[in-house]
Amino acid sequence: MRLAAFLATTLALVSPAFAEGFQRVEGRDRFLSVVQDRDLTRLGIRVKVTDRGQIVGRAFGQNVTGDWSWKDGYFCRDLYWGGSKLDLGNCQLVEVNGNTVRFTSDKGTGDYADLRIK
Repeated sequence: MRLAAFLATTLALVSPAFAEGFQRVEGRDRFLSVVQDRDLTRLGIRVKVTDRGQIVGRAFGQNVTGDWSWKDGYFCRDLYWGGSKLDLGNCQLVEVNGNTVRFTSDKGTGDYADLRIK
């Protein structure tokens, strides 16, 4: 469980998002045009988001799997790491700035995680 807590901290920073330079991703099609068939990376993390509503990849040596949907302008997901459900999931604001995509929890009012698009 300690490693899961570390992953949770790594995936979500401890401060609210400041969107300077970031532009909101408004719809599912736009979201997919940004991330589909690309790796989303951060130190120790590499995941992909599919057009079929799946999340697949690895983080810190463990498999990452999950499901996602687009609801009312937000990315909503359930995420599992090494078989354990990560309780970070809720609907998230998505923003993009160049090769960086930012996911901000609680519909844009919570913590955020920046991932590089490769």
